[in-house]
Amino acid sequence: MSRLALVTGAARGIGRAVVDELLAREYRVIATARAAEQLAALEDEIDSPALEVGLLDIEAPDVPHRVEGLLGDRALSLLVLNAARFAPWDETVGSADLSQARAVVETNLFGSWAVVQAALPALRRARGTIIGVGSGAGSHGDPRFGLANGGAASYAVSKAALHALLHKLSSEVAGDGIQVHVADPGLTATSPGMEEFGARPVPDGARSILAPLDGHAAPGVLTRDGAPLPW
Repeated sequence: MSRLALVTGAARGIGRAVVDELLAREYRVIATARAAEQLAALEDEIDSPALEVGLLDIEAPDVPHRVEGLLGDRALSLLVLNAARFAPWDETVGSADLSQARAVVETNLFGSWAVVQAALPALRRARGTIIGVGSGAGSHGDPRFGLANGGAASYAVSKAALHALLHKLSSEVAGDGIQVHVADPGLTATSPGMEEFGARPVPDGARSILAPLDGHAAPGVLTRDGAPLPW
């Protein structure tokens, strides 16, 4: 039986590339997104019996019900937490609209947290792996876009909080045989014009996210391309 993976925010960009990479690695993949039309387009584009799709809005209160419905009593080998909300690049701590900032943190931290809680029983059945999509924006180790230098304040803070959450989780579930990783895709060309800032192709970002599966990263560590990135 093939290994089962669930990917949030899987309809486009890095999430879609992660789905392609996992299918190439012979996973059975549950690709989730918040809109039915996105999932229909994904099914049209990917003709594979190993692909399942499911509606999952990580901002919605029905996350536990949705995740449990998608997984049933199956064992989950891999959970990829990719879904996220972004913030304007020119947002600063001093200028941020706090209602919008709260929405970013609610999605990126608490939305992912809700998915993790709902998926843990299935992950325990498989002694599975969690990979959270982190960001250099939420670290002290990225000299260009990190906490000391970059913009998009609420996004950076939310990713730093996600890093901390998953680091905490890693120690909690180690006894269950579950590995928890945080992987940064690096600056990736998910929007027009990003190449001008040195962004790399989306498939490269997806491979960076999945690099912990190759056994080169310790659990609980933030990585980029499989190499540690200082918190």
